Amino acid sequence: MVLGGGGSTGNAWLIGVIAGLCDAGSDVTDADLIIGTSAGSTAAAQITGASPTQLMADILAAAPQQRTGPVGPAGGRVPTGPVAEHLERMSAIIAAAEDAADMRRRMGAAALDMDAASDGSRQTRWRATVAARLPSQHWPDRAVLITVVDAHTGEPVAFDRHSGVDLVDAVAASTAGGPPYRIGDHWYIDGGYRSIENADLAAGYRRVLVLSPLGGSSWHPREWGTHLAAQVDALRAGGSRVETITPEGSAEHLFGARAMDLSLRPSAARAGYDRGRALAEQLTEFWR
Repeated sequence: MVLGGGGSTGNAWLIGVIAGLCDAGSDVTDADLIIGTSAGSTAAAQITGASPTQLMADILAAAPQQRTGPVGPAGGRVPTGPVAEHLERMSAIIAAAEDAADMRRRMGAAALDMDAASDGSRQTRWRATVAARLPSQHWPDRAVLITVVDAHTGEPVAFDRHSGVDLVDAVAASTAGGPPYRIGDHWYIDGGYRSIENADLAAGYRRVLVLSPLGGSSWHPREWGTHLAAQVDALRAGGSRVETITPEGSAEHLFGARAMDLSLRPSAARAGYDRGRALAEQLTEFWR
């Protein structure tokens, strides 16, 4: 199962879809491999540490809030002030890059520059924030991959329970859309800078279920091959059966520019839940 990025509302939608599927009789949390990117990395850690039904209930019970701060490649909010500057910086880097590898190196360099100009306290605060979101701070026994990008080299990295990296740090790095996140002597940035879904990491699996809050969209040029459609084509060419779940059109306003608005999380979770319930029957044969 592949869990793509999509900001705070994307995370809520992912939890809602999985809860809806489970409540309708299709428990997809038993996947042989779960791949999480950015907001999807948080969801991957959450569904392996608590029941989707409880996670869904927690989202609906939470007091509405607003959130500000840097936007990552897998989500955003209404672009004003520093956020608008960050979006402009991302757009400029993508436009100037020769290819995906060059873009990742440039993104890493820009993130490192941001950290150099900071007082260094963000790392501690961000780790505490991520830790509070996870039901368990320990890697599950099942196979989970958390995607990140090395800020110095631009090389993609996938953490798992054998990587020697704490689960909290892995998720914190995968969701580092602005300044980089340090683990040991290395700095990492959001896994969404490689691809919003990173579905290609599921190559070789017979069945692949992709949940994409952003509907497979990407800021990257299509010729880079990082779009979900290209990855799905490659998986199918390799012999995998692939099913994708994306939000219905009526829920599109919950994502994209408003993806970091915490007050929309309950609505996003409900939209995901309804989507999961509606698709559960047709996915039953595929998943089993």
